[in-house]
Amino acid sequence: MISILLFIFWFLLFGFFGLYRIKYTQSRTDEFIEVSKAVTVGVILLFFITFDIEHDLNKPVPYSRFMIVSYWGLLIFTVSFGRILFRTIHRRLLVAGFGRKKTLVIGWGKEARKISERVAMAPALGYDIVGFISPKKIIKKKNYRKIPVLSDINKLNKIIKEQNIQEVIISLSKPSLSQMENIIAQCNGEPVGIKIVPHLYNVVIGQVRTNQIYGFPLIEILPAIMPQWEQTVKRMIDIFLSIIIVMGFLPVWILFAIIIKIDSKGNIFYLQKRVGKNGKEYVMIKFRSMVEGAEKMTGPVWAAPDDPRVTRFGKFMRKYRLDEIPQLINVIKGDMSWVGPRPERPSFVETLKEKIPLYSRRLQVRPGITGWAQIKGVYDQTIENVKQKLQFDLYYIENMSLRMDIKIILHTIYIMFSGKGY
Repeated sequence: MISILLFIFWFLLFGFFGLYRIKYTQSRTDEFIEVSKAVTVGVILLFFITFDIEHDLNKPVPYSRFMIVSYWGLLIFTVSFGRILFRTIHRRLLVAGFGRKKTLVIGWGKEARKISERVAMAPALGYDIVGFISPKKIIKKKNYRKIPVLSDINKLNKIIKEQNIQEVIISLSKPSLSQMENIIAQCNGEPVGIKIVPHLYNVVIGQVRTNQIYGFPLIEILPAIMPQWEQTVKRMIDIFLSIIIVMGFLPVWILFAIIIKIDSKGNIFYLQKRVGKNGKEYVMIKFRSMVEGAEKMTGPVWAAPDDPRVTRFGKFMRKYRLDEIPQLINVIKGDMSWVGPRPERPSFVETLKEKIPLYSRRLQVRPGITGWAQIKGVYDQTIENVKQKLQFDLYYIENMSLRMDIKIILHTIYIMFSGKGY
């Protein structure tokens, strides 16, 4: 039993520290440092969890308490050794040609060619450059060191599908914002990693991760969403917490339903179509906080802090975000998650996809009851607000982890108890 509890403890702790993530070109030194940090925190936690105040303070420290230091050293050595050995074998397999990724370089100038040379000199990266994509339709030279120019930028999506491309490296000398948006839009939705050289950073919308290829920095755009095991744990937490809150506080929700009915005429719940993961529509459930038929008065509009359509009890629920409790039913059904981008209405989604590049990136994950944009106090009232919120949403998607979800949930609880909602 103790062994099982220890396994669960270390499994959750390593997950919290991100040690199960697939790291891009992680060095063995960095691997050792990350393992050491996680093990040190874990051993300190175990020390205090097993600390007996009466026994350990009144009597000489027993030998078993000193053994925890040996346990700490043994864990760092064995875990680090195993991981470093695995990474060493993995690198040698990549150099030998196993598991390499088909890669495109977007660009056809000195910098693009320099990138291809650097990649060729670092076979442990696992990149096989199969071609260049030219920013222009007409080119004179058709290849460089036997690497062909496959097509121009406007046919990028077609090439990715035909050639089964897994990585794209952008190296354009003088890119325009529209050109960058075009490239990322063609890659978005495809199973490819996107990286650019540092000088293009200022034209990228949203947040990114910076990495190094053997001392040569690249910036990662639209990095892969959290690994499958984290997604599974996230879903389990969603269901577990939702069931506990719905069933545990059922008398409170029944009382809310009665007050809503007494406070104003209309239904207890407010149902509205929203767009979820992969663009799938679903019906979102909330406690009704506005007068019945509020949208018929104004048409589809974004909520405002002092909306005159809000009822007396609705103001109370919105202040503490209690009107969103029924959305836990959506979470249990799988339409939503506890943490994610805020779901939007279909009519707004279509408009925003046309006006804002990368807006559809938000649709690659389940929408959330709360999220990074929500705790930052960004509300949809204008297109500029939506653009600002999109940057927060992209930051969350590109850095999402169980640790970040916990941080957002704790911050949301603080906002609820402080009454800072609307």
